[in-house]
Amino acid sequence: MAKNLVIVESPAKAKTIGKFLGKDFEVKSSFGHIRDLPKKGLNIDLENNFAPAYEISSDKKKVVSELKKAALSSSEVWLASDEDREGEAIAWHLTQALKLKPEHTKRIVFHEITRSAIETAIANPRQIDINLVNAQQARRVLDRLVGYELSPVLWKKVRGGLSAGRVQSVAVRLIVEREREIRDFQPESCFKINALFIKDAHELPAELDFKPATVEIATSWLQTILSATFKVKDIITKPGVRTPSAPFTTSSLQQEAYRRLGYSVRQTMTLAQRLYEAGQITYMRTDSTTLSEFALQAAQKYITANFGANYHHQIQYKTKNASAQEAHEAIRPTNFELSSSGSDDQQRKLYQLIWQRTIASQMSAAQLERTTLSISISDHPEIFLARGEVLKFDGFMKVYGGTKEDTILPSIGVNEVLRLQTMTAIETFGRSPARYSEAGLVRRLEELGIGRPSTYAPTISTIQTRGYVEKKDLEGTARQIRLVTLVSDQITPSSREEISGADHSKLFPTAIAEITTDFLVNYFPTIVDYDFTARVEEDFDRIAEGNEQWTKMIKKFYDDFHPLVEQSNEVSRQMVSQARLIGTDPNTKLPIYARFGRYGPMLQRGETDDETKKPDFAPLPSGTTMDTVNLDQALVMFSLPRNLGTTDDGEEISANIGRFGPYIKVGKTFVSIKDHDPHTVTKSEALKFYATKLVEAKEKNLVEFSSGLKILRGPYGPYVTDGKTNARIPKDQDPKKISEAAAKSLLDAAPAKKRSFRRSRSS
Repeated sequence: MAKNLVIVESPAKAKTIGKFLGKDFEVKSSFGHIRDLPKKGLNIDLENNFAPAYEISSDKKKVVSELKKAALSSSEVWLASDEDREGEAIAWHLTQALKLKPEHTKRIVFHEITRSAIETAIANPRQIDINLVNAQQARRVLDRLVGYELSPVLWKKVRGGLSAGRVQSVAVRLIVEREREIRDFQPESCFKINALFIKDAHELPAELDFKPATVEIATSWLQTILSATFKVKDIITKPGVRTPSAPFTTSSLQQEAYRRLGYSVRQTMTLAQRLYEAGQITYMRTDSTTLSEFALQAAQKYITANFGANYHHQIQYKTKNASAQEAHEAIRPTNFELSSSGSDDQQRKLYQLIWQRTIASQMSAAQLERTTLSISISDHPEIFLARGEVLKFDGFMKVYGGTKEDTILPSIGVNEVLRLQTMTAIETFGRSPARYSEAGLVRRLEELGIGRPSTYAPTISTIQTRGYVEKKDLEGTARQIRLVTLVSDQITPSSREEISGADHSKLFPTAIAEITTDFLVNYFPTIVDYDFTARVEEDFDRIAEGNEQWTKMIKKFYDDFHPLVEQSNEVSRQMVSQARLIGTDPNTKLPIYARFGRYGPMLQRGETDDETKKPDFAPLPSGTTMDTVNLDQALVMFSLPRNLGTTDDGEEISANIGRFGPYIKVGKTFVSIKDHDPHTVTKSEALKFYATKLVEAKEKNLVEFSSGLKILRGPYGPYVTDGKTNARIPKDQDPKKISEAAAKSLLDAAPAKKRSFRRSRSS
């Protein structure tokens, strides 16, 4: 039995570390956290300094038992979880759950999984940093208080199944506010005038420094230069430089991996985790841009040997984030000699990106020569500008930054006359604010100081799985662009079509996101306040530094937060639904509202407090929102259900739209009509859908007994049912040959159906 037990978080990490330690060491994994707050209940003692009631997770009891056994037979236990607050908390929970003795327990940390790093860590053990543990406890307790007390408020006032969080709610607010900016944006147009001049058979494109506001002004201006001459007024040549970017932090890696590789934030972190655990890169959760002395020397050696000494320029980047708390380097390769590494193609692409960025950060700046030509117009104050750029020395761009194509201007001198070939005034529109991509949201959260590197991926994942945000493409809409072209003294107006508003893989808020955000802004302003959320992160930093007690910080927060929860009980569901009066139905004289209901946005005709007549409800028309739907569109929706006639047997046929889309109803049978419009579907089409449904139902019913028991074909195989209880039929039995007695025996032996609880909803 080994004398030393090393405990890490993951099996992959354990396997890599095990290669570097001798037979006196046994490396085991805790498989992440072994203790946490129970999923059900608050489990925080509000009367006793917010003491958390941790428990060993049910799926970790076997792991804890094995670790206890291994610890008892070892003379020393080395806790080697990651060196950040979460890793420190994992180490602390291990000491508590395994009842480790301090004199036989050592904490070791390293930023990369290499032999030298592991050996250095073993030679320099330390004690658990309780300040880091407390900072993590403060984050966990605060987030539990917010989630436990605020989420039920959303269930009552908005919709069941929602969740709220200190970071996720702010992230949703950012996306909602950006979408509203886009919605309210009114683009203004102007005309950009481009010219193509000729000099000794060389083309020289240039742009006018004046942009007419209207097509009339643009046309009039072109008419004034029909007889104009064009001369080179000035030539300015300046040297320029392009400098490399700093090595990757967590957020900059997420952003660049999205931009260059199309990886989502979660995908990037998963791949980086695997590269780290395999010993190929340093720790991937960091907000530091610094490199170790070893890394600086290794980069210098590689660059000098492969590109030459003139390509090397050592620089130690300073971390921009003043509150950066993680004691790590930037993300870099552990071996600079390996330009490619990873166990699959996705890992290799991410590794190469990290390798290129790190090497480039220690390379010389690219040297450029930029030339600007000013072209005068006779009897006009405006000038055309032509710009060229020549790459004199590629520097870091040899490794990172893509290939720079030179824009070379023809050889030309001041006062030389240029011949005009064509001139075009093109209508351009102002651009609305851009929607957030996952990477863009990370950048904005980082700018505001909200969250930390480890929180971005789970936050973005949560707001999508909870239905607040959808990541999707937008096709855009066509619009006409006006042009005015001058060729051979002839001015010709024309137009062309372009697609406006197209977006790819961007984050869109759902209707529930807008309702929830407005509710939180109105009744829980501190939770979604950007400055407050950033200040909380600063509080965690002070706790980690030992400058603030975590329990006092939590008490101050809770004393302000809890009264807001109590006050929210006075808010009615009707107020939260944000009903918008669209107009009045001309036939019934009843008001029509667009509002948010239990299952999402909907239309309501009539008043909810009318005791004589309950209101009618209808879904929103496709392509509209609660803010954009108008009265005419709403009236069409209330024309449903639409009667299509009857079958030969006298059963009524109707068409309608429900929660799951358009459908027809024949008697008591509902049939989905998928992409067909219930306003236009014909009786013959409806009967075809109904006939298909009957065939499917017949194929599904395998056997029907006189007692009412049935054997049906289901998506997971045949089963027997009495309408309430289902029981699978064993694969070795022919469902069509089972007797009624055997079918009843299968039902009697079926496990009891789990009881589902539904939360009551207040109005």
